[in-house]
Amino acid sequence: MARLQEEYRGAAMCGSSIKMKKMLMDEPGRPSQAQVAIEFDMTENAVKQAFYRFRQRYQTLLRDEIAHTVATPVDIEDELRHLISVVRA
Repeated sequence: MARLQEEYRGAAMCGSSIKMKKMLMDEPGRPSQAQVAIEFDMTENAVKQAFYRFRQRYQTLLRDEIAHTVATPVDIEDELRHLISVVRA
């Protein structure tokens, strides 16, 4: 997440990355796409597209980080599944 936020900070989009991060987490009180659209003076469709790109980039960076911890690339998906099961527990 730090790498992703750094990318957004470099693109002068730090505020939106904070909101996108909150939308990513499945927690009570997370902002809706409509709320983010109002806050950043965007359409809901633009927020939806931006969130999709944010989520895709997050997944890529997460897989990159996991790749540094496993012996072979084949193990990345297994490690990712294990991480998700631990987080959900």
